Amino acid sequence: MKNYIFGILFFVSLSLSLQAQEKSKIPFTLNGSIQSDILFPQEDAAIGAESYDEFARTNTYVDLNLVSAYLDAGTRLEYLKYPLPGFEDAGFDGWGVPFFYATGKYKKAKLTVGDFYDQFGSGLIFRTYEDRNLGIDNSLRGARIAYEPYKGILLKALGGKQRRYWKHNKGHVLGGDLELSIDRWIKKMEETSTFLTLGGSFVSKQEPDELITTDETHRLNLPRNVGAFDVRARLQKGNYTFLAEYAEKANDPSKDNGYIYKKGNALLLSGSYAQSGKSVLFQAKRSDNMSFRSERSQILNSSFINRLPAFTTQQTYALATLYPYATQPDGEWAFQGTVSYNFKRKTALGGKYGTTVKLNASHIRNIDKKYVEGDDLKGTDGYSSSFFKMGKELYYQDINLSIDKKLTQDFRLNLMYMNQRYNPQVVRNEPEDVITSNIFILEGKYNINKKMTLRAEAQYLRASKYTGPEDIKGLDRVNQGDWLYGVIELSVLPYFMFTVSDMYNAGETNVHYYKALVSYTYHAHFIQFGYGKTRAGRDCSGGVCRDVPASKGFTLSYNYNF
Repeated sequence: MKNYIFGILFFVSLSLSLQAQEKSKIPFTLNGSIQSDILFPQEDAAIGAESYDEFARTNTYVDLNLVSAYLDAGTRLEYLKYPLPGFEDAGFDGWGVPFFYATGKYKKAKLTVGDFYDQFGSGLIFRTYEDRNLGIDNSLRGARIAYEPYKGILLKALGGKQRRYWKHNKGHVLGGDLELSIDRWIKKMEETSTFLTLGGSFVSKQEPDELITTDETHRLNLPRNVGAFDVRARLQKGNYTFLAEYAEKANDPSKDNGYIYKKGNALLLSGSYAQSGKSVLFQAKRSDNMSFRSERSQILNSSFINRLPAFTTQQTYALATLYPYATQPDGEWAFQGTVSYNFKRKTALGGKYGTTVKLNASHIRNIDKKYVEGDDLKGTDGYSSSFFKMGKELYYQDINLSIDKKLTQDFRLNLMYMNQRYNPQVVRNEPEDVITSNIFILEGKYNINKKMTLRAEAQYLRASKYTGPEDIKGLDRVNQGDWLYGVIELSVLPYFMFTVSDMYNAGETNVHYYKALVSYTYHAHFIQFGYGKTRAGRDCSGGVCRDVPASKGFTLSYNYNF
């Protein structure tokens, strides 16, 4: 813990001393952030919270970035020697400086050496990013160049090894991307607010051989190079936007697909219309065997080279996120549609202040597969699949309707209903049947005065009857029956926020998960102190999930951006 304290003090003192200098005397600016989340854990057998030998556990990050006209540089200190619950099993425990970079900028070119993040198109064949809540940092360590030789033409080339926590995967990743902004060459398109972008990408994974056997006498002949390509087009005309993207990956036997040699592909289509007060969005995706990792034997989130969007709405209400969906890289059909309309003020449905109604639906199911004969599919094509034929198994579905209504000058009400179907056998690999839930949410926000606002939520989840093995009980069940949730939040501008909440299982366990939090904000500083319980479950974002164990105790969070 001493190393942690000294490291933080060093970075803080450095940042403050540099900031104290007059900007006119130095050719660069310094920016960065400090984020520290600390749990003082307590054991609680009723919720499955474990005890720890350490007095406190923390995930702490300090980022520093120097920005100048021709050269940017940065680094990050991470202290996770005693990480928060759920991170230690993933290999996050450790501390040091795992991220550093330098970027040279000259006219139309940028060259980065070190660690970096990037994305080609929608990320179907390449996306590196950081999400600390999910424990993801799959940055590349190597080099990247971006060059714009002529207006409307952007070229990228990159290569490196992918981070996997405190190590790097065996495989080398090489890639290139070309993006053309056609509208910048045609004056008539600019005059009519028409924008057309075409793009294409190629990514190759180079990985050494390893011993994978099919039986006692045969081993797999594994490809040393696996290539993938992506083509895409995006058209925006006035209020309309359309996107089409197709990706294909060469045969890539891995632990994810059972070491089969079938090629992978993905098709993404999206169309939207947006105008003041109304919008429409529709998306469709078909993916097949698109797990693309920099090390074939790894199954951790940080080993993915690519990322497949989930096509489900990112919910914020507690009970609406109880059963989140995780993208299935072995194949799925996914559809999502959203319609939003604002009824104007002083109309029959708009009333005095107007009313916003939003309808969203997601539907995801399997693709149709015909497997080859035999008990062991290793070394075979595995299966065949008709591109446009859908399977019969439902993975996930939700339909939700929300109404946002301002009733008075100081009071706003939000109502939401959600019907959800969730398949634990697919998403969680648990032997339970599809869970059907109906979720009712009521949220009110009242401005007491110019400085004080009171917000409250009441939520109820009605779950279908548990159907699964009878020996699975209590906390071990995915479907734990009905849930109730309530929260009251008082904000006092510009400094304080007070929050109390309780999530109660009214079905299988009858356990309360209560929390009390006090937050303080001063300029760029944010401090939060609290006490309570966190249920075991899953934290998901964009179709990527992390298992979260139960925990109980005092919490302390500090954030500072400069």
